[in-house]
Amino acid sequence: MISIRSLLSLFAFLLLVGCAGTNAVTTDFTDEVVEIVTSTTSENERVTRTQISSDSSTVERPAATPKSTSEPLLLEYEITKISESFAEVTEVVENFVADKSLNGAGLIVVDRDHGVRYHNHWGEFSPDRISLIASTSKVVSAGVLVHLHDQGLLDLAAPIGDVIDYAGRLSNITSAQLLSGSSGIPGLQSDDPLYICMFLPTSSLQKCASSGLSVAASDPRTVSPDTQFRYGGIPWQIAGAVAEVASGKSWSELINEIYVEPCGLISFGYTSPWIPLRAISGSYPDWDGDLSLLPPTDNPHIGGGAYTTTGDYGKLLSMHLNDGNCNGQQVLSQKGVNLMQENRSGEMYGSPIGYGLGWWTKEIVNYGGTAPKTSDNAGARRLRDPGLYGSTAWIQPDDGFAAYLVVESTSNIGNELAKKLYPLVEAAVFATND
Repeated sequence: MISIRSLLSLFAFLLLVGCAGTNAVTTDFTDEVVEIVTSTTSENERVTRTQISSDSSTVERPAATPKSTSEPLLLEYEITKISESFAEVTEVVENFVADKSLNGAGLIVVDRDHGVRYHNHWGEFSPDRISLIASTSKVVSAGVLVHLHDQGLLDLAAPIGDVIDYAGRLSNITSAQLLSGSSGIPGLQSDDPLYICMFLPTSSLQKCASSGLSVAASDPRTVSPDTQFRYGGIPWQIAGAVAEVASGKSWSELINEIYVEPCGLISFGYTSPWIPLRAISGSYPDWDGDLSLLPPTDNPHIGGGAYTTTGDYGKLLSMHLNDGNCNGQQVLSQKGVNLMQENRSGEMYGSPIGYGLGWWTKEIVNYGGTAPKTSDNAGARRLRDPGLYGSTAWIQPDDGFAAYLVVESTSNIGNELAKKLYPLVEAAVFATND
């Protein structure tokens, strides 16, 4: 049973978040502000992995000739080259972990043509360590709705009222607007108690979405769609509820059917640490990956509830590099992948960093790596999905590589390390592929 004290602590935390910025996000954003203020979405979702029955996987996926997303078989000279190219990356992470007294870190780098280019762990981390990733879940969650869009089960540009019957006067909001922070519904800064259902492992996703829509309809902070950018919050719960109704499946079933089974993921799901682990401070909770400490829930936190390993997240990033193909299965269409990466809101509403469907989008003005700037690579993109606890996924699709960094700390710490690694990883990938 959830104590009043726990709820009051959670409310107090969310109020602090609300005081940190406005829904319109007109702050002079730096990468740090993006991670501190906007990535405060975190947890509420455990969806246990369930076995998919033979008659439940009726969705047809287009045939594809896959590129391997597994660890490549490398010749000795290739191993030597990778080790040399990533030597500075290894040293920087090792020193950072020691200087910050972290329990460790994990990093995986994948590229379009060669699969896994680098996979390393420090301290207590290992390939099978499961970590809570908070808002680094958003790209994965958005991909669920994009998959349904690809399959003709959901139209991202259509009103959500076409799918759910409880949207009321907010029926004309689209799923794409929910996922891109442009729905007009208050985001993470919301302090109304009825919005807080997204952090609680009780009730159901449908009930939480219904209550959120009811509150938003009369909330004076709710504005017309496509007028302000609001990061995270209850819109993601609503998006998840839309996905459930459109597919006729629970969120856990969708995660398993779309990602776990096709991609061969070992430890990936959604969890709920806010109450069970008292994960309300913005720091990583005292948790070592034991999923038995987290209760099952029918109310997963869509915008920030995932747990995973470095290897599993690396497979998901490889999918985005390979036109939606994951382990030989066409999970997303190429058009769907491109749709997720389009800047849809941030720059239009006051943030210098754009936002797509789960990705922060930004052009790289100056490369930090060793590759010379040319007309071919000028204006390359780096898309990022950072989380409250220090994890960061990033992809440079024009350069054909992506990376996932995880620490179990805070967004500040994770962002600090990620900024050190961006140019180093880029240079190492270029050197390895030469």
